[in-house]
Amino acid sequence: MRIIDLALKDLSQIFRDKRSLLFLVAMPIIFTLFMGFAYKGGGDDAISDNRIPLGWVNNDPDGLLSGQLFEMLSNSDSIRIVELTSGAMEAAVRKGEVAGALIVPVGYSEQVSAGRAADAQLTLVADLNSAQGQSLFQSLRTPVTQLMSSMEIARLSAETVGKPNDASELNETFASASQAWTEADSASLIKVEMAVAEDEGQWYGDNPYNQASPGILVQFAIFGLVTSGQILVQERKTRTLQRMMSTSMRAWEIVAGHILAMFVVVFMQEALLVIFGQFVLGVNYAREPLGTLFISIALGLWIASMGLLIGVLVKEDSQVILFALMAMFLFSAMGGTWFPLEATGGAFAAIGKMMPSAWAMSGYQNILIRGLGLESAWMPALVLLAYALGFFALAVWRFRKMAV
Repeated sequence: MRIIDLALKDLSQIFRDKRSLLFLVAMPIIFTLFMGFAYKGGGDDAISDNRIPLGWVNNDPDGLLSGQLFEMLSNSDSIRIVELTSGAMEAAVRKGEVAGALIVPVGYSEQVSAGRAADAQLTLVADLNSAQGQSLFQSLRTPVTQLMSSMEIARLSAETVGKPNDASELNETFASASQAWTEADSASLIKVEMAVAEDEGQWYGDNPYNQASPGILVQFAIFGLVTSGQILVQERKTRTLQRMMSTSMRAWEIVAGHILAMFVVVFMQEALLVIFGQFVLGVNYAREPLGTLFISIALGLWIASMGLLIGVLVKEDSQVILFALMAMFLFSAMGGTWFPLEATGGAFAAIGKMMPSAWAMSGYQNILIRGLGLESAWMPALVLLAYALGFFALAVWRFRKMAV
């Protein structure tokens, strides 16, 4: 098939250049080691808590259930409580100071105790289309379910002994049920949503390379497209591209062949760095292999599409390097590959979280640091695929104009 033949031709040109190995393999490994040492040497600081910040707006301050829920969330390994007032809640969510806010309504404990939970529902204010919003929602399900189950057990128990309106009986049984949840072996329920890091004092979990490895992987995957972009420039200079376009080979086949080669280059680099991280640096990508694979494929498609766009936009080799460097530094700095965006806050974090690189990092960090399951990889992968489609559409549009 001509698409595969064209891709193999590109790959042959890339791997004949020994310098490509320097940028595709050697430099990322060196920078990963360097950044890992830098994170480890930094010690505890303002970004030492990598739990998801949750705003807490309690309109039932003296309630039994609201107090129990607050205690459960305060002891969570995935959520960091930030107490807010109703007036400050909206601004905190909008500015990105918290990933979302949980509102406890007035009379919540009393109404739930009376069996009227539907009249006093908790309200989560969050963007469920974002990676943090999804993670926050998943992390809240277990403690809220445990809380409601404990109260339902207490109500049924009080009715059974003929004391449905006895507050002391209800409270005592509720306390016993809550304690049973705490002491029960519910690790399987928790691990699906959030694994506990051994070293709670470090924002990168128990391994500094949990941030350095995926961060450098994303950064150098972008810059690694220099060689691929230069092939398109050389084809135009030598008029090889023009000759291909005059043959029976269609424009979409030429585009598909080049982007296939770019994707293979990026994915091979990702695979090498994931293997290096897993077996040399102890970064547990294999904890959720399908999630790692989905994010890596989506990341590769986005970067390959962006590389194709760079290749059809520029005319000189020096421009390829310039555009690749600009893309690498922009998406790396703004996308949280060097440091977590939670450490920045404000407008920088809000803008950074929209970057495709931030979604890639969030997907990897959900697996490596936050310990989330496969479900946490879907949203980042879909967003990356949407960016890939957008860059691909722009590249095809530009290529057609160039072909006229």
